[in-house]
Amino acid sequence: MVLKGFHPLTRRWFEDTLGSPTKAQLDAWPEIQKGRNTLIAAPTGSGKTLAAFYVAIDRLVQQALNHTLEPAIQIVYISPLKALSNDIHRNLQEPLAAICKALDEAGYQGTEIKVAVRTGDTTQYERQMMLKRPPHILVTTPESLYLLLTSKKNS
Repeated sequence: MVLKGFHPLTRRWFEDTLGSPTKAQLDAWPEIQKGRNTLIAAPTGSGKTLAAFYVAIDRLVQQALNHTLEPAIQIVYISPLKALSNDIHRNLQEPLAAICKALDEAGYQGTEIKVAVRTGDTTQYERQMMLKRPPHILVTTPESLYLLLTSKKNS
């Protein structure tokens, strides 16, 4: 099964929480694991978000377990709409929280994989916190990404 390529803790979370992968996930994961660019086109509710992010989450978990996870942005998700970026954030927070809880229970206390949203609505305080403690996954819009990349202070 495709899940054999994932860390046992993330695999167990997936199986306990979601059961079996969807077709979109089964098709996408091997390509993503090989580092290939992958377009996932599937209906709503078919697991596209996890199809796109599960490999990355698993790699972040493995970095955390190997003590090589640095406080830096490693994944940038660009959402065309601000409302979608908030949905993606919610869809990532739940699995990350559950996986980090499973890691704690397995004796890997303090493992934290952070995700944050940066849009035009992000407060100045939240922006400053992102600079001090960068998320590992940043969800943003094209406009906000442009501002991040062209700002002298990256605030």
